[in-house]
Amino acid sequence: MMKKPDLKVVLLGDMNVGKTSLLHRYMERRFQDTVSTVGGAFYLKQWGPYNISIWDTAGREQFHGLGSMYCRSASVIILTYDVCNMQSLVELEDRFLDLTDTASDDCIFAVVGNKIDLTDDLEAAESDGERLRRGSATKLRKQVHTEDAIALYKRIMKYRMVDEIHAPAADKMCFETSAKNGYNVDLLFESVFNMVIPLIVKKKANGPDDTVNLAQNHHVKKAKSGCC
Repeated sequence: MMKKPDLKVVLLGDMNVGKTSLLHRYMERRFQDTVSTVGGAFYLKQWGPYNISIWDTAGREQFHGLGSMYCRSASVIILTYDVCNMQSLVELEDRFLDLTDTASDDCIFAVVGNKIDLTDDLEAAESDGERLRRGSATKLRKQVHTEDAIALYKRIMKYRMVDEIHAPAADKMCFETSAKNGYNVDLLFESVFNMVIPLIVKKKANGPDDTVNLAQNHHVKKAKSGCC
């Protein structure tokens, strides 16, 4: 019998930013070319004594309406963009942020720039052997920098009405990854898992809460929709 997940992690972002590839790299320890996700798909991850469901969502416009359903009661939202595509970062705020209104009030957010392997930025972190194996493929210009992601994270906290003093530090919640070679992928998922475990412990101590007051949630978010 499948155990009920203790928490939900959701990946959001535009199509072709590599959400599915990040999950494959972490869960299956490999990279493969993927097709665009239709609707949503999920994995179950055993993390110590806890069960975590990780949801991969579609970035295509026609599936946009499903996003708030997948985000419902989420404990972690991973907002993913392509470091070589500034518009993919802009879309996170313009098109995806309001989908998180149905997430848990204490939801943790991570902002993740994928495809860092396509830029020169990764070379400083690679060994000579890794650079040799990777070859001399043409590099793309990096359009989104860490400070851009940090600025977005701070706007997310403002949107969520979370005082930065009580939120995880922005520089700890903004990652650059490569699903292709695995750079920082384990760090991303394991960092958010370790950060969210205290929330699981707290919820278990307070007893089950299986109901969601969508009307109340909608009212609260409407009241603060002008924050960003």
